[in-house]
Amino acid sequence: MAQPDYIVIGAGTVGVSLAYGLQKRGQSVCVVDGGARDFRAARANFGLVWVQGKGGNLPAYARWTAESAALWPGFRDALEQCSGIGLDYQNPGGLAFVLSQQALKDRQLLLEKIGGGALPEGVEMLDRDALQARLPDARLGPDVAGASYGTSDGHVNPLKLLAALQQGLLELGGEILWDWPVRTLRTTGQGYELTGPDGATLRAPKVIVAAGLATSGIVAPLGIDLPLRPQRGQLLVTERIAPMLPMPCSGLRQTADGTVMIGATHEDVGLDTGTTQASATLLAERALRILPALAGARIVRQWSGLRVLSPDGGPLYTQPEDYPGLWTVSCHSGVTLAAVHAERLAEQILAGALTGDTRHFSEDRFHVSTPA
Repeated sequence: MAQPDYIVIGAGTVGVSLAYGLQKRGQSVCVVDGGARDFRAARANFGLVWVQGKGGNLPAYARWTAESAALWPGFRDALEQCSGIGLDYQNPGGLAFVLSQQALKDRQLLLEKIGGGALPEGVEMLDRDALQARLPDARLGPDVAGASYGTSDGHVNPLKLLAALQQGLLELGGEILWDWPVRTLRTTGQGYELTGPDGATLRAPKVIVAAGLATSGIVAPLGIDLPLRPQRGQLLVTERIAPMLPMPCSGLRQTADGTVMIGATHEDVGLDTGTTQASATLLAERALRILPALAGARIVRQWSGLRVLSPDGGPLYTQPEDYPGLWTVSCHSGVTLAAVHAERLAEQILAGALTGDTRHFSEDRFHVSTPA
């Protein structure tokens, strides 16, 4: 490839969604990806395309998430056709279980806050009887008080999504350089130069840094201070069992092949990606309180990943004024936001400015430090 229009740093779900979207719009894109030991959120993603409950303190995030969910069916169709890879995407709605009457009231209050005083469109509260009617093949545990149900929620195989995005980019003429960790990023006066392994260099007029937790370190030498932090999430996976859950749930998801994913913890332990017996016990105990029949399913895997979090939990999109053509894109909902990243955010990056709700995700809300 000749000098591309864009270099995207990071071949995970966030970076390659943007690369795919830009390549679709006639731009030439080269994606560079780091080493095998990099922290990769995509490897431990739960696979939810989830709307309900997001944006309690950031209304723009609730709207942005809902917009992405609405785009997902068309995005799925185009990506499957381009890549030849099925995503196992379904949109049957989703459930968030609650385990006490007080928790049910608190859940409703949260959702009404997000909806501006009423439940958001497509969201309803279910008492225990109504919930049990939605789950004819699963007997609820005695502690389950009910759930919230959102029609926009769905799920997807996150590994197939990532593979399809990467393959789709290649089919459109883009390029991915594997095992190409970025050592330095500097301005050239006409764009940017990246130094990689063995002193190799790449140049482009525009660069998007979407490297997850590595993003902060890549741009820090330019005087850009991004307030990102890791949060560990541990998951369990059962053996394949008969169909039990007809829709994804917050903390429980039955995959297309019959396994049940149980998650996830929220642990502030730095960059530790280890797993613990204590967390496995807590996850299993909660799952059994909801669905006692899971007691007969064997746990076959436990693993963890690191979420990429901003201080308010929302996305962080920056285009520093002193570095035209340089963007950073960070979020912890890369699967849910894949559609809107490939469509709306790619369009805004191509136009050179954040517009609409995405302006609320800029560095201004955290006073990100950039050179004077």
